[in-house]
Amino acid sequence: MSDIEIARKASLRPIPEIAAKLGINEESLIPMGRSVAKLDLDFINKLDERPDGKLVLVTAMTPTAAGEGKTTTTVGLGDALNRIGKRTAICLREPSLGPCFGMKGGAAGGGYAQVVPMETINLHFTGDFHAISAAHNLLAAMTDNHIYWDNKLNLDTRRIDWGRVVDMNDRALRNITVALGGVANGFPRQSRYDITVASEIMAILCLAKNLEDLEERLGDIIVGQTRAKEGVTAKELEAAGAMTCLLRDALAPNLVQTLENNPAFVHGGPFANIAHGCNSVMATKSALKLADYVVTEAGFGADLGAEKFFDIKCRSADLRPSAAVIVATARALKMHGGVKQADLGKENVDAVRDGLANLGRHIHNVKRFGIPVVVALNAFSADTSAEIAAVREFCKSLDVPMSEARHWAEGGAGAEDLARLVVTAVEEGGAFHPLYGDDVPLWRKAQTIAREIYGADDIIADKRVREQFRAYQDGGFGNFPICMAKTQYSFSTDPERKGAPDDHVTPIREIRLAAGARFLVVICGEIMTMPGLPRRPAACDIGLDGDGQIYGLF
Repeated sequence: MSDIEIARKASLRPIPEIAAKLGINEESLIPMGRSVAKLDLDFINKLDERPDGKLVLVTAMTPTAAGEGKTTTTVGLGDALNRIGKRTAICLREPSLGPCFGMKGGAAGGGYAQVVPMETINLHFTGDFHAISAAHNLLAAMTDNHIYWDNKLNLDTRRIDWGRVVDMNDRALRNITVALGGVANGFPRQSRYDITVASEIMAILCLAKNLEDLEERLGDIIVGQTRAKEGVTAKELEAAGAMTCLLRDALAPNLVQTLENNPAFVHGGPFANIAHGCNSVMATKSALKLADYVVTEAGFGADLGAEKFFDIKCRSADLRPSAAVIVATARALKMHGGVKQADLGKENVDAVRDGLANLGRHIHNVKRFGIPVVVALNAFSADTSAEIAAVREFCKSLDVPMSEARHWAEGGAGAEDLARLVVTAVEEGGAFHPLYGDDVPLWRKAQTIAREIYGADDIIADKRVREQFRAYQDGGFGNFPICMAKTQYSFSTDPERKGAPDDHVTPIREIRLAAGARFLVVICGEIMTMPGLPRRPAACDIGLDGDGQIYGLF
């Protein structure tokens, strides 16, 4: 059966029953239908005095077209931990409509390890992304309106950095011209659209600790500069209050359930190649107060999502993860070992061994942060015993436990061995620390990530970009962490370079200040903040059947 068919056959329980598993009473829920609810913010505020549970990050090797199943593994592990007696909550990001209708598909897990209701989660869900788009575009409208009427803040129309957003892959909107058509429409200028998940407001929502923190961060957004190159903020435009109103309900975490009726928080959704790639701080910290174990994920490979989880989210929210799971597949290892996608069904132990260099670098990188690592080999039916043995032997040589997990086909029962290994790793403990300190200069922070995580020789940038680094360093933003934006398909900035390349440099094309999110986005290589659709988008195969049921989502 397809993912959507499995999800549709699920026996969902009323959401108050799911909440009760975490000790949440019905009065603390804001119902969004029978199977979805938001947590009341007043209830969340009362959780501060409770002790925290154990936080486990699920990350992955460098992704390939073969798929690794990181979200599926997160769900399967959460179900498995509940099966072995650990009160566990799952924390995931919300899917974006762009990849859902594009090439990647949804982000609700797969097989018998899914969060449901799958169609609702993958489409409009609770409207959080629409609220983020509206708040972002309100600020854009107020910026242009301020310039149109009197421009008392002396915004330089050549130096406006705040574009607009839409939650869709649309390459035609990457570069646009606004205010054409005459004097009544304002001052024409070049601008852009980004996808909603790349909006700084998405990052702010996911890092905000409460409504007050949200409004303060929104007010700190810099929309552009004056001719004297002084930043102009949303607070100066008097936009932060209205933006906070649009985002008030969106800030509350969303509660759903897995196929096995275990609690899952699905909230926020920044991409990990062009943003920080983690679900919201509000959801994670709430879950830690309500559960013994919290399993969360960070987007794409560990070089992107995990590094940003550790260096941005954990730093900002004072989180202390207890362990990490790195998801791998024999199929992905073979692709990193040089096998074409069409030949992945054939046994090729040598290619698996060649591809293990990629997994090995990710293991080494995650261990740099001081926490124990477990490898989850996400099983596929075409995997052979010899291929699995090669992975197990490799992990043993690195003194890293490995589990062949079958949650896609068997649900939580197929990941119980993985769950026990994770519990052992958590109990053994570690000493989490970020990769770099707050006081390290910005250039050196980017250099450290490139050298120590990507295996690059160095970073390079032209004079204009180097001057941007200096200006932000001298302008009071030197303590900000770095959010590296690069391709997810390689440690390098060339998506075709598989494995674990060493002989490369990381070229920096642009640097953007996210003053409200309180990090700097360093754009490397040809990464885009507005993706395009593939030749045949997934949208071509999505529709309604004769009974009004959605088909084609995956």
